[in-house]
Amino acid sequence: MYHLHLHRWLEVFPREQMMIVNGDQLIDEPLSQLTRIETFLGIQHRITSHNFFYNATKGFFCLRNESNDKCLRESKGRKHPHVDPAVISKLRHFFADHNQKFYELIGEDLGWPED
Repeated sequence: MYHLHLHRWLEVFPREQMMIVNGDQLIDEPLSQLTRIETFLGIQHRITSHNFFYNATKGFFCLRNESNDKCLRESKGRKHPHVDPAVISKLRHFFADHNQKFYELIGEDLGWPED
């Protein structure tokens, strides 16, 4: 129910000072999202495609710099446990209105499933 927290933060901070990062896109397209973050922060663009490599074992992108390659720890990037589809449907239905309110506050639909 992110909208409840964001609504309170907007009472103190202007929306222009906040950046909402789509975590799904950060996983799938880390470079584009980090470039957006660099732009938002007004800092020099230093992150390039050379700073990432795909780890097929983990199913995620990992980081690379001049001295080493770094992936998430073993405890990260695990497969999600099986959840009964009926439970997932109930959760999505419950959160649908809350997600819509959040989308309205941020001016972006993050495309979270509602069914």
